[in-house]
Amino acid sequence: MSWQQPNPARREVVQRPVGLRWSAGACTSVTALLGALGLALAAAVAFAAVPDYALLGQAAPDFGLHAAAGDNVRLSEHRGEVVVLSFWSSHCSSCRTQLAALNRSLATYRSAGLTVYGVGVDDDPVQSREFARTAGVAFALLLDPTKTVSRSYQVDNLPMTVLIDRNGTVRYALRDYSAASSTLYLQQLRTLLNE
Repeated sequence: MSWQQPNPARREVVQRPVGLRWSAGACTSVTALLGALGLALAAAVAFAAVPDYALLGQAAPDFGLHAAAGDNVRLSEHRGEVVVLSFWSSHCSSCRTQLAALNRSLATYRSAGLTVYGVGVDDDPVQSREFARTAGVAFALLLDPTKTVSRSYQVDNLPMTVLIDRNGTVRYALRDYSAASSTLYLQQLRTLLNE
């Protein structure tokens, strides 16, 4: 084996192809575009990974529930409106975040015919009422302590959001809350409101 010392007088010249030079603004734009595509892909994967929801394309099960504050609510009285049902529990930390996001969408789209209801599935109505009192949302939070409605909507995760079209048909269901699912929810909501 021979150990050779590098010769400082000898330099190799490596030719590199001349490439495009990107400005900082272009890099930022490309990074933002890739981030948005990644988020859309994550939403699509998250949506595709969810098992089929048996109620899609079916008539939304009608129900009547007591509100934590205010009047009782019957779903069938909202035919002609896009209805969002969000199933929540006072023990679910992401439920509070999702309800706040739904409150913002209601403020934006109420005039287009959007109605939102939160359906609490806590066993203890006192806990549900306390949660509802502190939630700070402009829509009614309904109480389902017997879980009759949540069973009819096949709720298997919290928070769970069900979107019902103007004809009373279940069109979309999201079984979680994240930035990706929030983006997907808004896309689906706009589709229903534009029909």
